[in-house]
Amino acid sequence: MKVLPVVLAGGTGSRLWPLSRKSRPKQFLPLVSGQSMLQETLSRLHGLAMLQPIVICNDEHRFMVAEQLREIDLQAHILLEPVGRNTAPAIALAALYATQSLKEPVTLLVLAADHAIQDVTAFQSAVTLAAAEAEQQKLVTFGILPTYAATGYGYIKAGHADSASGARAVEGFVEKPDLPTAEAFMQTGQYYWNSGMFAFQANVFLQELETYRADIYQACVNAITTAGFDLDFIRIDAQAFADCPAESIDYAVMEKTQHASMVPMDAGWSDVGNWAALRELKAKDAQGNDCHGDVWLQDCENNSVYANQRMVAAVGVKDLIIVETEDAILVADQSHSEAIKTLVNRLGDAGRPEASSHKEVFRPWGKYVSLGEGERFQVKRITVHPGGRLSLQKHYHRAEHWIVVSGTAQVVRGEETYMVTENESTYIPCGEVHRLDNPGCIDLELIEVQSGSYLGEDDIVRLEDVYGRSV
Repeated sequence: MKVLPVVLAGGTGSRLWPLSRKSRPKQFLPLVSGQSMLQETLSRLHGLAMLQPIVICNDEHRFMVAEQLREIDLQAHILLEPVGRNTAPAIALAALYATQSLKEPVTLLVLAADHAIQDVTAFQSAVTLAAAEAEQQKLVTFGILPTYAATGYGYIKAGHADSASGARAVEGFVEKPDLPTAEAFMQTGQYYWNSGMFAFQANVFLQELETYRADIYQACVNAITTAGFDLDFIRIDAQAFADCPAESIDYAVMEKTQHASMVPMDAGWSDVGNWAALRELKAKDAQGNDCHGDVWLQDCENNSVYANQRMVAAVGVKDLIIVETEDAILVADQSHSEAIKTLVNRLGDAGRPEASSHKEVFRPWGKYVSLGEGERFQVKRITVHPGGRLSLQKHYHRAEHWIVVSGTAQVVRGEETYMVTENESTYIPCGEVHRLDNPGCIDLELIEVQSGSYLGEDDIVRLEDVYGRSV
């Protein structure tokens, strides 16, 4: 039985704001190591016999996923979910795609892209056991050996253990408990944290889904039947999938099936759900502070301080979360880390762009960062990767000045095509058709100064685009 990883890379991670936002959520950030959490998730499978994975993500993150896969030299099927419908439909789409494309039985290993695991050897041992259990027609969930009475996780009540495999029967699933209940769970030794990771044969899962949630099953069949390829992406029919009910795999299948099994795992697992959880994974100094970036502390204890762009200094504070980014600063008591999500919701309701977007914006050709703006002008730093090409486009309300800092730019301006190199500049008049390419082998870095009566990103008419974008 072949094992195919399915990595769920949706979600916004708003409890880790302002670092994690809708435009670049936590799964695409290097929170624990030099790799992003998505890259870590895939890298920890090295050494196991796995098929080319499926990564399921939002349409707006597709180029970010492709770039992060390229950085670790990994090929994957990237399946675009047109709208979020929770985990049961997402996994159903992957199972249907796998059965149609592979034409043979396959075991799915379902992983979240935003989990941290410290003991890779223990993780791989659990995966091997789960894959073997799945071959026995079981729907396997991974139960995390609890280390404290957590109220932020769901729990699995384990039954008897299989003497041969070590897997355990599942007696039930429990919602997030209050503290006294969680403490009681810890005393019994029967309860495990629900990790949200699974292993099962694709056809077995689909059969159970059709039995218990035929509406979800049929909607996903309809959506995958009309799916098509868009460049290197698998694009699900938006209208067909919009009709699918939203439901988690736990509610839709795992709590109903008679074939559930649990593999215990003690591998230093965390869902990195908030700043307090991330702090648990970080090294601390002698005063209990964990710091990232240019941080200076004096007489401070038990703080988490993240400096992204500027120096952060603190004196005489304790038990705080301090996060500095290019456009927002968060200061919070560590005991209130769960409430950050509520704050982000308030910012969103107030129409603040900081709630969902960074000043650093990723594009399929590279990225840009807003450096400053005022009445009738905006300044950006643009990075174009080798071989990257912006769309052939024009703007009705703004002109653009480009100054090359490093690398070489090939510029199309009207009927002209010419090169602009380091310390040279060019000018794109308002309304002129233009395009920017990087024909070199290093990143092209340039400063763009926009000037005009309207500077919004929607003032763009794409005439030709190698990435298939129309807006």
